Amino acid sequence: MAGNATVEQQAQPANELRAALPRPELLAPAGDWECAKAAVENGADAIYFGLERFNARMRANNFTEGELPRLMEFLHRRGVKGYVTFNTLVFANEMAEAEGYLRTLIAAGADAAIVQDVGICRLIRQLSPDFPIHASTQMTITSAAGVEFAKELGCNLVVLARECSMKEIAKMAGPATLPLEVFVHGALCVAYSGQCLTSESLGGRSANRGECAQACRMPYDLISDGQQVPLGDRRYLLSPQDLAGLEVLPELVRTGVASLKIEGRLKSPEYVANITQVYRRALDGQAAAKEGSRYNLEMAFSRGLHTGWFGGTNNQALVHARFGKKRGVYLGAVQRVDRDRVYLRLEAPLQPGDGIVFDAGRPDEEEQGGRVYGVEARNTGAAISFGHDDVDLNRVHAGDKVWKTSDPQLDRKLRQSFAGEAPHFRRRLDLEAHGGVGQAMTLIGRDETGHVVQLDSAMPLAAAQKQPLTTERLREQLGRLGGTPFELGNLKNALAGEVILPMSELNRLRRALVDELETLRAQPKRWILNESTPATPAARSPSATTEPHLIVLVREMAQLEAAMAGEAQTIYCEFEDPKKYREAVARFRAANLKAEIFVAPPRIFKTGEEWILKQVRSSEADGYLLRNYDHLQYFADSRRVGDFSFNVANGLAADYFKNRFGLERLTASYDLNITQLEALLASAPPEWFEITIHQHMPMFHMEHCVFCAFLSQGTDYTNCGRPCDKHKVEMRDRVGLEHPLKADAGCRNTVFNGRAQTGAEYAGRLLELGARHFRIEFVNETAEEVTATMGKYRALLAGKMSGAELWRELKLHNQLGVTRGPMAG
Repeated sequence: MAGNATVEQQAQPANELRAALPRPELLAPAGDWECAKAAVENGADAIYFGLERFNARMRANNFTEGELPRLMEFLHRRGVKGYVTFNTLVFANEMAEAEGYLRTLIAAGADAAIVQDVGICRLIRQLSPDFPIHASTQMTITSAAGVEFAKELGCNLVVLARECSMKEIAKMAGPATLPLEVFVHGALCVAYSGQCLTSESLGGRSANRGECAQACRMPYDLISDGQQVPLGDRRYLLSPQDLAGLEVLPELVRTGVASLKIEGRLKSPEYVANITQVYRRALDGQAAAKEGSRYNLEMAFSRGLHTGWFGGTNNQALVHARFGKKRGVYLGAVQRVDRDRVYLRLEAPLQPGDGIVFDAGRPDEEEQGGRVYGVEARNTGAAISFGHDDVDLNRVHAGDKVWKTSDPQLDRKLRQSFAGEAPHFRRRLDLEAHGGVGQAMTLIGRDETGHVVQLDSAMPLAAAQKQPLTTERLREQLGRLGGTPFELGNLKNALAGEVILPMSELNRLRRALVDELETLRAQPKRWILNESTPATPAARSPSATTEPHLIVLVREMAQLEAAMAGEAQTIYCEFEDPKKYREAVARFRAANLKAEIFVAPPRIFKTGEEWILKQVRSSEADGYLLRNYDHLQYFADSRRVGDFSFNVANGLAADYFKNRFGLERLTASYDLNITQLEALLASAPPEWFEITIHQHMPMFHMEHCVFCAFLSQGTDYTNCGRPCDKHKVEMRDRVGLEHPLKADAGCRNTVFNGRAQTGAEYAGRLLELGARHFRIEFVNETAEEVTATMGKYRALLAGKMSGAELWRELKLHNQLGVTRGPMAG
């Protein structure tokens, strides 16, 4: 049969992305049905989307449980995967509802769940041994140890933190590890995902619950040593430019990543179509992929475009600080305003109907802008005019920047890319034809996702007197796939001899194969789904004789001395410079106290920072306050307590950290209010937990160094001159509250809430539930303030003062004031 067999390969353009590594998956966002269709019709290999609960974009329209089977059928018919975002913390009193949601998405044949909560990962594995889990970027994975943690947990893919450089990504990728996914385009959070507590701290809206209030996009004043730093029009100090990895796409593919993710579940269908189309063309190596791409990306949504952390840290480039909202394409600066016209030299195309905005450098105030009515070419540029009273030109001045914010013509073109019912984007179908004279012709079809269909003709092949079924004729007939989701890829002609089959039968065979292949693709994935309800850790109360235990976290040496003098039972040190831990431990040991001292390594770890962990360990403290997955490995032979950064919000997560890693205690997540804390303490033994009842909430924790960006001309720690060692810095928000800014040994910054928060009013209830370990934290407090605050909390835990009394006294005597904080719900 193989006598004159030929294989015709469809010509592919030369493309360095295809050379040595498989093309990564292109993953697009979908906040609703239109966005899902826009992604599919513009070449997404997969989409990610949320249901009504437990997803990190609760403001998106999202999908219902009832819509899920229909959505998955639509996606699979088109050869596209669908990942459900389950990427929030789940509280102990929600686990039964979460189980119901998980059963629904597993049964509906979703291709994976994107998960933040360790307890949910464990719940999925108890429900199904084979359903894929993708570790969300909310898990804050930045190192090989983090990837290994996810692998042991049962995850199948890791979405890395956005702060990883391409060099760091390449070190984590490889055949022995899990597939890696990275964000390639879209909005950049200034804080590490999963570690931002700003919305929770300021408004009780947790980013770990999909309710981010975007405080990073607000203006701030920089206060250094009590004086405002003059920064001109730079006020958006925490608002990064948007990520655009297009210009480094070949290098990014060479790192070995498995998936490239586009951010934007709150964006429009036009945005999804636009960005997906640009990256699809670039990945496919189309010659014109970059022509006009920058314009399209900026028009889609742009606060400025930057390669983010892919090239490493550049604190001068990441945040330009001049605005925190969408601008678009820069058109030029106003030259003059003459009655009803504005004159400027255009740097980008503009036509009537386009929308523009005039930027006077005060984006927090009302800005002038609108639809352009006329564009007249002049020798020195262009004159633009507007409809009557559309723009107050008295408020437009020479020097104002002009941005193009809307292009209706581009929007119409983008909408056409996913309009109607017929497929716009078609995926490859490889075909083989077999048979000889007197035999049925066998047609075999294979799609890109591995589905195979084999059909035989209803009549035998005959000897051809003329016009035999050559490869060219087969391609012409079998390639007529218009109106289907397929286009002909490889064609293998394995017909023996010169044979012929009526064109009507060949067409029937082609249509039947396509129909059967579509039916096969539409069938839901059949994952194993256990019927029994998973087991949870048994809760029990501690002995009634166990006394409450006060833990004090200090960040300065003077605070340490005050904590020792106040007879703290356990002291945690979190110093900016870990070299000082040896002195701190030495002072503590010299005092010969009946207490213990733990020290804390920095919250984030990246490869190459082992020297920091060595410094921390060299202190020979009694134990260590762990913050990340590398710490679990590095300090495995020591006494350890897990900090809030592990985001423990339910019993399954607590059980994993406590018993898998042998931690003494776990700090309850800072996202919990009193009701959720009660549920946590009921879901696992309460002695497992310590609860922070007084603190300045660590709001933003970020790779972006404000010290370097705005108090130096340097790009990173190698050339910034370390202003963090020389200045006391706060960030003043719009209501006038000044929030302390600290840098750690890895040059990562934390913005602490300027106002302390207390959960003192709930201490009695928490004691009733069995909680015994309570933590209070200090940032910039004096030794006297530490002593006074410690005394009040000792009285509270001893039953000598009520929570309400303590709250009133602290509010009265604390200069900055104290709020009740998120524990109040």
